[in-house]
Amino acid sequence: MFKKRFFHRQKICRFCKDKTQEISYKDVKTLRYFITERGKIIPRRISGNCSKHQREITRAIKKARQIALIAYSAQNDG
Repeated sequence: MFKKRFFHRQKICRFCKDKTQEISYKDVKTLRYFITERGKIIPRRISGNCSKHQREITRAIKKARQIALIAYSAQNDG
């Protein structure tokens, strides 16, 4: 039988593409894009960031967590 071939589009770092966009711990709206619902940081193979910007994002998320702009984990309802 024939196997389906998947076309994987190359992921491009959004911060390398748009030089004006900055990574800041104060910009919670941008940082939330790189966090799962459970509060984990999305790895760069999924987010498509370059290693330099992924490190900056990780540092910004951790700093924002420390000063309570972002929660460390998901809130439990039960």
